[in-house]
Amino acid sequence: MNVSTVHLPKSIFYGQGSFGKVGEETAKLGQKALIISDHVMKSLGNLEKCHDYLKHAGVAFVDYLEVASEPTDQYVHEALSLKEIEQCDVIIALGGGSCIDTAKAVAVLATNSGNISDYMNLKTLAKNKPLPLLAIPTTAGTGSEATDVTVITNTSNDVKMMIKQPAFMPEIAIVDPVLTISSPKNTTSATGIDALTHALEAYISRKAHPFTDHMALSAIKLITENILEAYHNGSNLEARDKMIYGSMQAGIAFSNASVCLVHGMSRPIGALFHVPHGISNAMLLPAILEYTKDSCVERLAEIGRFLYPDLKGFSNENMANRVVDNILDLCRSLTIPNLKTWGVDEKEFESVLEKMARDAMDSGSPANNPKVPTESEIISLYRRAYVYEHSLKKV
Repeated sequence: MNVSTVHLPKSIFYGQGSFGKVGEETAKLGQKALIISDHVMKSLGNLEKCHDYLKHAGVAFVDYLEVASEPTDQYVHEALSLKEIEQCDVIIALGGGSCIDTAKAVAVLATNSGNISDYMNLKTLAKNKPLPLLAIPTTAGTGSEATDVTVITNTSNDVKMMIKQPAFMPEIAIVDPVLTISSPKNTTSATGIDALTHALEAYISRKAHPFTDHMALSAIKLITENILEAYHNGSNLEARDKMIYGSMQAGIAFSNASVCLVHGMSRPIGALFHVPHGISNAMLLPAILEYTKDSCVERLAEIGRFLYPDLKGFSNENMANRVVDNILDLCRSLTIPNLKTWGVDEKEFESVLEKMARDAMDSGSPANNPKVPTESEIISLYRRAYVYEHSLKKV
């Protein structure tokens, strides 16, 4: 008998104005909050709003604002040290996935021993309940507010560690589309494609099940139908609302069904060349979909029939091709570069291909792909992605 499980935050507050719940909800969980955010949130005034809500609820707080890139073990160490000095008993993450992932690691390590690297690949299990965490996303992308996954770069070996355990699930998610209005175009495209990749990989994953299928299909539809509007007209709150809702659904889907080859190959690119996660996913997505397509034609066709119900009489293969081509068109419309045009040096890239392929395989994600690659196939895919022309649609 196949038994599927679903893990979610205890509470999700969703909708315009839900940010205002942070004070009263934090007060139920602790007396002093460590806010893990960044200087962008401060400059936009979102941090001050958070302070005001907490003050009104009688909650003390201290800020850690040094998350300036994708999360590293150094950020985790610094924030954890501040938490201990200030004796905080609840954590708030305000920002993109980097802030939320950092906060997840701090929440777990605050009550469990060791370094965050100890928890990769279930080498160490978090036995103690983490500090309560409220996750408040300001981008429509990672879905981290609703996942039990954190991705932290180990600075000692340049490996992006994908760590998945129930303890990393936030206690509360506050998902307010108003907070995403300020996302610039490049962030909107990168995080939007990240969310789309989450949903697509969750649907074709070997670990997919009916609950995740429902979430993934809904997310794919919401994101593909609204990302261009959010990209070109960032003040359109309806499009922003649908994007962050789709991002959250995609997060729930992949957290319970796992990601696949795109994410496995994307993390080493981020660790070694500091390409933002969403952009590296988008750089890889079309080439990997083309590689994988023959092993999941039926699943891709199901996505196509859900997205394009008016298209009648298409074979599974033709419908799968339509889905892949339309994703390629979407990446082109969002001006997604390849690795070469991004500025990754070819000689340096070639010199680390074997390490990237090993690190990708070691992450475990490629094993969930419908077509499981060898390390040599991963190297070939990296080379294809390096010069992949998103602007050239196959005839």
